[in-house]
Amino acid sequence: MTSISSRDLAMQSVRKLFLIIVLCLIATGASGADRNSPVVKAVAGARDAVVNIRTEKVMQRRSQSLFGFGDSVFDQFFHEMMPLGSYKTESLGSGVIIDRVGHILTNAHVVDKASRIFVAMTGSGREFEAQLIGQDSRIDLAVLKIIQPGDYSFLPPARSDDLMLGETVIAIGNPLGLGHSITTGIISSTKRRVQLSEQLTSVFIQTDALINPGNSGGPLININGELIGINTAIARQAQGIGFSIPIDTAKRVVNDLIAYGRVRHAYLGLVVGEVSSAFVRSYGESGVLVEDVEPDSPAQKARLQIADVILAIDEVPLASVAQYYAELQTYTPGDLLPLSVLRGDKVVSLKAELTALPAGYQMAYTRSTFGFSVRQGQRGLVIDEVLNGSPAERVGLNAGDMVVKIEDVSVQKLAEFEQTMEEYLGQKPLRFTVVRDNVAYLIELP
Repeated sequence: MTSISSRDLAMQSVRKLFLIIVLCLIATGASGADRNSPVVKAVAGARDAVVNIRTEKVMQRRSQSLFGFGDSVFDQFFHEMMPLGSYKTESLGSGVIIDRVGHILTNAHVVDKASRIFVAMTGSGREFEAQLIGQDSRIDLAVLKIIQPGDYSFLPPARSDDLMLGETVIAIGNPLGLGHSITTGIISSTKRRVQLSEQLTSVFIQTDALINPGNSGGPLININGELIGINTAIARQAQGIGFSIPIDTAKRVVNDLIAYGRVRHAYLGLVVGEVSSAFVRSYGESGVLVEDVEPDSPAQKARLQIADVILAIDEVPLASVAQYYAELQTYTPGDLLPLSVLRGDKVVSLKAELTALPAGYQMAYTRSTFGFSVRQGQRGLVIDEVLNGSPAERVGLNAGDMVVKIEDVSVQKLAEFEQTMEEYLGQKPLRFTVVRDNVAYLIELP
């Protein structure tokens, strides 16, 4: 039997100990590499550009109503007799810095009616005051700017036209004021149309990354840490479903929000109507029917014709006139509008270069669509003409009636009337509040 010396035993023990140490080091290194996943890297690159938004709102309410109608049209005439009470509320949301000077992209509803806006940096915890630069409630987007000058970390908008079903996405936000919250999921639809109200529809990226009200306005990023969407909490009753505004939509309007404080309406120059159910059955397609093409308009220059059926705008299918206008409002003057058009039995692709609305278009639209025109009176806006056979005549409107509201927006001056009509272009029916002999009537046209 071969004897093993104590020296040999000691050497074997040293070798074993060395091997154990090496294996531990290898295991620890492999574990660290595995944990530093693409999601971790994406979040690390984007998180410094995400801000928590805190807003203060001063709300006012009437302490009583003289006529028993609550918030009635008579308030504008008798407001001095109805004392106001006020109270302050706070709300929370999220946003993402998109350039180094401190412009922040968020949802319009996060900052709507805010008297003061504060943004907190998640890295340093520092809070800065911000100002509202522009917003558009139809698209639910707003741009803020940090008041204090600085060179801020930012996340530039990427693209959302190349998204793939099933790819991993990450939502970052500020739910319930808890600071940065990160949820992951996959894309289940790149262009999901959602009915937001009776008149309003929008197209979203749909994911299963959880999005709560405090996440609204925060970024949706891809696995490379690129900004591909703005999260919005629009369907609170939907479990496990998140919606985000595609960043391509935001990129089309962000310059207008910064330069003009709003999204300018783009002019195409079409009168469109619904297609028949027989058309849908025959062609297996839906869309909107071109009923008229205005002379010298972008539509005419793009060779659109009466009886064409517009099937899609930029590959987003259309099923109603409301959807047509909802999609059109995400474009601004100067944009190229890609159209898929059914002409006869052939589908053709056209592009129209949109322009700004022609001068006086809002008033001409009011006459042609609803059948009346207004002028400035001493106490407000007065109907000065009702067209024969028009929707306005059929409901009994008369010259001399006063128009005080369009939908829920008070209008007292022609400029207010034009701006409000511009906001509701294409929406039918539209509600007008009309006063005759000190009696208010709510009229729906057509």
